[in-house]
Amino acid sequence: MAKETGIKLIAQNKKAYHDYFIEETFQAGLSLVGTEVKSLRQGKCSLKESFIRIENGEALIYQMHISPYEQGNIFNKDPLRVRRLLLHKREIAKIQNAITATGYTVVPLKVYFSKSLVKIDIAIAKGKKLYDKRDSIAKKDQLRQAAKEFKVRNLTM
Repeated sequence: MAKETGIKLIAQNKKAYHDYFIEETFQAGLSLVGTEVKSLRQGKCSLKESFIRIENGEALIYQMHISPYEQGNIFNKDPLRVRRLLLHKREIAKIQNAITATGYTVVPLKVYFSKSLVKIDIAIAKGKKLYDKRDSIAKKDQLRQAAKEFKVRNLTM
């Protein structure tokens, strides 16, 4: 955990950066029960299949898997239950307007502890086409190759 920022990363959705162009990000709170928080402290969370919808003026996250807490017995909730995101009304309205535009969606990026609170970063994103994905992979390979050559060149001097 980074002492100066008080942030501890729990889970990250790396596939979102590969599949989408990230336009704008928001930080939201997450409405959880006690055993879910204890399970998150152990790092048992997955964002792989999760998605976000706006319904009745509320932002909801679906398919976010939080494993049941081992000592939670009867207090454990369903691991895939729908959870409410805590956002301001103007942020929800902004997200709703972006979703109605063609090609935009809302994806979760990462879940983390900010001091003692569970936060989630969500983003308004536009889907990439196959050729965009190939282009971004090629750029990453070029950067990796250039860094490798730079390192080798500096070692020989």
